[in-house]
Amino acid sequence: MTSARTTLSFYRYLNVENPETLMNELRAEWAPLDVLGRIYVAFEGINAQLSVPSDNYVMFQRLVLSRFPEIPFKLALEDKDDAFTKLVIKVRPKIVADGLNDSAFDVTEVGRHLSAREFNEAMQDPNTIVVDLRNHYECEVGRFDNALMPSANTFREALPEMIEALSGQEDKKLLLYCTGGIRCEKASAYFKYKGFRDVNQLHGGIIDYARQVQAEGLPTLYRGKNFVFDKRIAEAITEDVLATCHQCEGAWDIHRNCRFEGCNRLFLQCPSCETEFEGCCSKTCQEIMQKPKEERNFLQQEWERKGGPKAYWSKTRLAAEYIRAKRPLDEPLPVH
Repeated sequence: MTSARTTLSFYRYLNVENPETLMNELRAEWAPLDVLGRIYVAFEGINAQLSVPSDNYVMFQRLVLSRFPEIPFKLALEDKDDAFTKLVIKVRPKIVADGLNDSAFDVTEVGRHLSAREFNEAMQDPNTIVVDLRNHYECEVGRFDNALMPSANTFREALPEMIEALSGQEDKKLLLYCTGGIRCEKASAYFKYKGFRDVNQLHGGIIDYARQVQAEGLPTLYRGKNFVFDKRIAEAITEDVLATCHQCEGAWDIHRNCRFEGCNRLFLQCPSCETEFEGCCSKTCQEIMQKPKEERNFLQQEWERKGGPKAYWSKTRLAAEYIRAKRPLDEPLPVH
């Protein structure tokens, strides 16, 4: 019988002298405890999303705190035993791919951290603008009401998009939020560098907000789901279904990946459309999946040779347009 697991995340910006050494040491300490998850280490710090057997949680916590004193743990509202399937620890240039030149501004000049109660109160201020710093597919299944949301596919793209959208409103009170708080850390400093004078951020992100409102009996002003980057896909914060199936526009808020692995696009598909489209995001992908395996593999290899789905969707912006249009996308694959 599989033992219960605890799902959590944590991050910290700090000076890491040798990221590769840290990576190896963490792997040696955590693997015997059956820790699973995805961890990035860099010269600027650590960013971890993981799960640990509940029986080993106290020991794991002690190990982490011995290295990173007082680092805050964000525990998931919903634990899923297969949220992660292996332990992956990688050295990266940054713990979040933000596209920023850190030497151009003071990354330590972050915004004011607000508790769930303070964030709720600040949202009542008419001079306030709530800014979602997640990707468009995260925003569509859950958000704070009236939040300014990006159409971008990545944080690297979302940040300049939000700066441009807020141009001329530097005197407004900004309330930034993201999944667990890490994107807001450097973003808040960047907003201040760009001339915004009253920059605030939700402490611990949506993950900690949900726990605080539950523990303190506060009203939740966040509606819908919180998208997470593991097999859970999302955590339900409220029962509201804010999104719609991308193919029939019926209420639906559970993401899946296109069945054609050469595409693998993340999208929203209800059970009825899953049957009709055979788990594919478009008629094009469905037709490819119906071809003989040899021909299907050739098409997949050709697409990957030309940059793969990520390069294609990012370059053409079809993904964002598709979300806004809410229709089946039948663009031909760029294989010829």
